[in-house]
Amino acid sequence: MIRGVRGATTVELNDADEMIQSTAELLSEMIKRNNINAEQVAHVFISVTNDLDATFPAKALRTFSDWTYVPVMCMQEIPVTNALSKCIRVMMSVNTDLSQKEVEHVYLREAVKLRPDLSLTNKEQ
Repeated sequence: MIRGVRGATTVELNDADEMIQSTAELLSEMIKRNNINAEQVAHVFISVTNDLDATFPAKALRTFSDWTYVPVMCMQEIPVTNALSKCIRVMMSVNTDLSQKEVEHVYLREAVKLRPDLSLTNKEQ
């Protein structure tokens, strides 16, 4: 079954190094928590808010061994008034036996505000 694994994080600055590092941290957590390997992944979409244009955050995934052939696309989020700024979001389509409830979506830093209902603390209750 193909499942969507979601994640998001924020950065302090519109800085290429910080964007790559934060995206790599987010992707690593998504992969670890859901026991994902590259061969299971159909594609990865990464979006950024319009205040982030220093680099393509997909470059972070290219530093992971065995992820060379996973299709990745970057795009810009729609600019919604009062939305969380400096935010990087990921949607990974994964072939997995996990049920939708078992998938662990990952929200780091200020992005926790996006889906507090899916935080690990709430899932454990």
